[in-house]
Amino acid sequence: MAPPSPPCLLRALPLVASSSSRRLRRRPTTSLLRCSSPSADAASPSGEGGREYEPSFADDFLLAFFRAKMVEEVGWDSEKPGYNGLIEVANRLMVKGKSALETEQSAVRVLRSLFPPLLLVLFKALLAPIANGQLASMMVARATALSCQWLMGPCSVNSVTLSNGKSLSSGVFVEKCKYLEESKCLGVCINTCKLPTQTFFKDYMGVDLYMEPNFEDYSCQFNFGVSPPPLDTDKALKEPCLDICTNARRRKEIGTGSSTDDGNEILCSTATDMWATLTKGPDVSDFYCRRILQS
Repeated sequence: MAPPSPPCLLRALPLVASSSSRRLRRRPTTSLLRCSSPSADAASPSGEGGREYEPSFADDFLLAFFRAKMVEEVGWDSEKPGYNGLIEVANRLMVKGKSALETEQSAVRVLRSLFPPLLLVLFKALLAPIANGQLASMMVARATALSCQWLMGPCSVNSVTLSNGKSLSSGVFVEKCKYLEESKCLGVCINTCKLPTQTFFKDYMGVDLYMEPNFEDYSCQFNFGVSPPPLDTDKALKEPCLDICTNARRRKEIGTGSSTDDGNEILCSTATDMWATLTKGPDVSDFYCRRILQS
């Protein structure tokens, strides 16, 4: 997921009106944003340089806040501290859902719980309609880049091409998504981040969003102001499971539907299979990597 927190969202609003802000440095096509960690080195949108993001106290607070909301939704918490525990909770969110839609709705509820309800209503009603949504798209791009590096790693604001062919600085390029890298699972990325985040911004903030994860280098491009394609043409949903996915690797070793020594069944499929079942409502194991945990 990629949730902009309420404090950082409000803090980002003046950036749209003031290009001289000390937190925003603009280049012809890319704006580099820094939040909480002044030691992060600048990097190009291509991700060259592989800079590491060093969490601050504020980042630790955001991680704890986000994890608490995830735990409330899942009804379970990991014994592991920090980010590793968050990933385990995200995996449990996958297990909890009985269908792709149910998993997406759970993740959307988590995102909604991060904001005061009135803030979302006012943003969608008052800001989203301005300039055909372009102002809101630029605002949420900057808020996302400012407030979510603790979750995704170093990222920068860049320009995207809208449906009318015009360019707008409403994109966010994530150099190497920590959420994907740590989860090592395409299903976690698609079902608990990409699809619910796109739905959340559209339905509750009035901003179109198309996310393009790259499963080879773990980068991700957020395109605010751009409508996502239909599910059957979204290339991300046609990718096979990651080679590094533990579930996929063990599935190859033991076969679909087999049981491991610890009694955990491993089931895995591709994102294409996932999409094919979205309107049929079968068991969740038919469409994404899943570890059925013992209760």
